[in-house]
Amino acid sequence: MRAVITVVGKDMVGILAKVSTICAENDVNIIEVTQSILQDMFCMIMMADVSECKLPFAEFSDKLAALGENNGLQIHVMNEDIFNSMHRI
Repeated sequence: MRAVITVVGKDMVGILAKVSTICAENDVNIIEVTQSILQDMFCMIMMADVSECKLPFAEFSDKLAALGENNGLQIHVMNEDIFNSMHRI
């Protein structure tokens, strides 16, 4: 199963490192990353393979959301199938 991870917030050093560390600790493979900085806002979208994740999907999502809250970021994790369904016209 794949998931879409989005991160938005004020730019600071180490955002990508913190998110990817949690992924690595839980055997989540980051497949693709795109990121940009718009003025002082950091925006990132990751595609990740969560099929080998050590945690249940909801716990993994909550862990990243907590990271976001602790760092002034919005981090969302969504199953790729749900993401695609939401964005289908």
